[in-house]
Amino acid sequence: MRRVSRLLLTATVAFVTATTLAACAPANDVPDETTGSAPHVQETPVTEAADVFLERHGLAGLDATAVIDTLEAMPVAERPTNLMASVRPDELVLMDDENNQTTLSLPDDMFYVSIAPYAAQTHDCFFHSLTTCLGELANEDLEITIVGDDGAEIAAGTYTTNDNGFVGLWLPRDISGTITIVAGEQTVTAPIATGADDPTCVTTLQIV
Repeated sequence: MRRVSRLLLTATVAFVTATTLAACAPANDVPDETTGSAPHVQETPVTEAADVFLERHGLAGLDATAVIDTLEAMPVAERPTNLMASVRPDELVLMDDENNQTTLSLPDDMFYVSIAPYAAQTHDCFFHSLTTCLGELANEDLEITIVGDDGAEIAAGTYTTNDNGFVGLWLPRDISGTITIVAGEQTVTAPIATGADDPTCVTTLQIV
């Protein structure tokens, strides 16, 4: 009886972990605890165990930033269905359909946020899932400007959403400011921040 209970507990933990990573994680699931990209000024070493995991999924030799950029830019139809990749503020959590899991540290000075502006429909999201999150506006040109609270321009330019409807931005860590997105004659302006408790997935920006 005790053996059965242990097996049930193990299966339950694996299911919960897979469910958490499988889709865009909403804010109420957060534990307590161009496409344009900024230059990657720091590479984070990949452990031997992580490299074995990455090689198994065709990502050998890539650090966390390169894995994120590769998966984010991949056409939706080509994205792996046996791999879940959840972007957290300080790490990338990877898990496959055999419950193999590894984590890759993100650069100390960079924060990755993936943004899916929308016109009519959206979904809740907090931690971006690189293989399952889908936004409404795929392959759309956007004018994006981010200005810090101190008035300094942090990012500005023309970006194109990926096939999944998201545009990924590498921003300095621990900043706060305002983001403005213009799509044709439509626009949206909202606060944005890149602290330890901030989302890596933004799906609340409706262009009107």
